[in-house]
Amino acid sequence: MCEVFISADPALYESRIRSVRLHGVATSIRLENLFWDVLGEIASRDGMSVPQLCTKLHDELLAERDGVDNFASFLRVCCGRYLALQLSGGIPRDASIPISSLNAQRVLATERRPFSSSGAPHRLVA
Repeated sequence: MCEVFISADPALYESRIRSVRLHGVATSIRLENLFWDVLGEIASRDGMSVPQLCTKLHDELLAERDGVDNFASFLRVCCGRYLALQLSGGIPRDASIPISSLNAQRVLATERRPFSSSGAPHRLVA
């Protein structure tokens, strides 16, 4: 099992800091290269740059919640959910289809939630 994971290109898990302007304030975000790559794919689907996507996600998160505790972790979760939603069929793998053109409720209906709201893992039954 471990060979599947340890054979990853070390460049994928090297972290990189990028500066993003959020409402005119320069903010540094440190993520592993794999996550920057996924964010790049997400952004390009809707004709955005990665900084534009980060700003949009930050703004929408602030509008939904009172604050942003750990934005880098939020971005990692966004990447994981994007990939999981592709596997579940909610987000087409065809990168020419913008995410903004998808019905969010239909996409979310395909999501398998491995964790409950308490953080305890759900039992996934095969």
